[in-house]
Amino acid sequence: MTETIEPTTGSETTATSSTELVKTAKDGALASPQGRTSIADAVVSKIAGLATREVSGVHDLGGNTARAVGALRERIPGSRANMSQGVNVEVGERQAAIDVDLIAEYGVSIADLAGGVRRNVIGSVERMTGLEVTEVNITVLDVHVDGDELTEPTEPRVE
Repeated sequence: MTETIEPTTGSETTATSSTELVKTAKDGALASPQGRTSIADAVVSKIAGLATREVSGVHDLGGNTARAVGALRERIPGSRANMSQGVNVEVGERQAAIDVDLIAEYGVSIADLAGGVRRNVIGSVERMTGLEVTEVNITVLDVHVDGDELTEPTEPRVE
């Protein structure tokens, strides 16, 4: 698709329209003359949690307490898993800062894992919300090794 641009006599009009285009592209759809769009912290947290789980090498999110509560929650009929577990966010009008606590799979390069998580979280949050992600801080709390989970006994211990 080609676009023909007609020459203008005043550079002021061109500069104004160029500035408006840049401003619109920078602000996205969150602020317009028709109103403002606010995005809740929980929305950004859920997007970041899902984006983190998509990265190969991430075993789980959150610390021991958060995962224990999540395991109990999953046992309740009709309940849903908490997709924002292990994710904390600060959301402003145009920017977001994200902290992720995760458990890495054994054998995965933690530096590469952190880079992949950071790229995926930034890309997903910016694409879906229009917010600029200023930072993604990642804390690796543990390394998961197969057989490391607490398993329930198959037979009752008492009769």
